[in-house]
Amino acid sequence: MTIWLVPLEGNPEVLNKYIYKLGVSKKWNIVDILSLEPEMLEWVPQPVKAVIILFPCSDAYHAHRDKESAELKESPQTHPPDLFFMQQTIRNACGTIALVHSIANCDVELEDDGTITKYLNKTRGLSREERGKILEEDEEFIKIHKEVAQKDQTEAPDPHDKVDHHFVALVNKDGQLYELDGCKDFPVKHGATSDTAFLQDAVKVCKVFMQRDPEEVRFSVIALTATHD
Repeated sequence: MTIWLVPLEGNPEVLNKYIYKLGVSKKWNIVDILSLEPEMLEWVPQPVKAVIILFPCSDAYHAHRDKESAELKESPQTHPPDLFFMQQTIRNACGTIALVHSIANCDVELEDDGTITKYLNKTRGLSREERGKILEEDEEFIKIHKEVAQKDQTEAPDPHDKVDHHFVALVNKDGQLYELDGCKDFPVKHGATSDTAFLQDAVKVCKVFMQRDPEEVRFSVIALTATHD
């Protein structure tokens, strides 16, 4: 049976409540990236551990995903064995998947007995499909998603309504920039990066997403960064 959830809102206030309930240290938080222009990126708190883009699931996205999947099956990329990648099997859970991808692939502090820690401990070394299935069965994780998604919307949508937006995480793993999309068959390697260049490199990938839909304006970008007072 397919599990349907109320989709998460893409605003930092909601997402920060979520990651803290999951057990992420308050040394880290989600912030908006208000502009992708280089001079404006200097205002984003450092270090940046992950970038998440939220965008419409257009025909262009689906066409590119199918073409890319065929190409990667023909010419597979290599990935570090500890790159955490999971399949999205729960409807409307792409926000949760993007957050898990972000948290699991960087060195942010986590509570030892937190929900996210327990999930990651159960799924390290498993396949993308197994990780997705275990999340389906994780009642504690699903409960937190539901609490945050429903509480922080004045009128929570019906989870069975069509949702046309999608979250995708970008991370720096071992000096390579990876796109992690739970609806894709593979992680996508976008080339070399570094801790200092990661934000700029991730923004370049975000701009490519936008260029595929030049008439579309419903894009937003957020980042997992160090918390600054």
